[in-house]
Amino acid sequence: MVEWKQSAHARGRLLEAGLESGRGQLALANSVNSTTTKAKFMVPGVRGVFTGLRRLYDWTLSWADGRFGPSALSVLAFTESSFFPIPPDPLLMALALGKPQRSFWFATLCTVSSVLGALLGYLLGMFLWQSLDQFFFAYVPGFTEENFRIVQTKFEQNAFLAIFAAAVTPIPYKVFTVGSGVFGIALDTLVVASGIGRGLRFFGEAALLWRWGPAAKGFIDRYFNLLTVIFFLLLLLGFWAVGRAL
Repeated sequence: MVEWKQSAHARGRLLEAGLESGRGQLALANSVNSTTTKAKFMVPGVRGVFTGLRRLYDWTLSWADGRFGPSALSVLAFTESSFFPIPPDPLLMALALGKPQRSFWFATLCTVSSVLGALLGYLLGMFLWQSLDQFFFAYVPGFTEENFRIVQTKFEQNAFLAIFAAAVTPIPYKVFTVGSGVFGIALDTLVVASGIGRGLRFFGEAALLWRWGPAAKGFIDRYFNLLTVIFFLLLLLGFWAVGRAL
């Protein structure tokens, strides 16, 4: 009888220990789940950026199938040459990726619209700069008094090469188009330098996408996040190098 009581008591202690172990494992599992859940909500800082960029990329590509895609490209190229901060390259590449056989038509549209926009910048600089200068310095990216002094110096050295360099590189092109009007650069110099520079830039992009369009789209879709990081690093490096060159 005593042995049975002792055995029952031992079984009770084992059962109690098992329950305690079970509660401990459950608490540990809940802790792990809680930590995992928190981690999932801590990552969106980075993950959300890629998701947003991916949606923007997909939305931009959707213009290729829309009737207003070429019109949007023209408006973007035109306004970017005088005051708008976003370059037309992403939309040009999106349209060319969607329809590689029309890549050179899109490049032509982009180049012509950009040069026409340069004429608007020239007129703003020549006739309205005294009224608009503080607005541009305050609200339009790339426009600063220091940049304008640099542009004036470059124009004095070689206006054609300065405009050409701005047209084909990440240098804020609009500062040079408006500056051409402010500093009285010959209109034909602006038009020819812009046409050559913008043509090389946009037709170069179109040629690459015409040749490797479908393959490029598949590659971008597969490695989008990595390419996004590389693109921004190269863009920052390009701005740094160009800034030192100027």
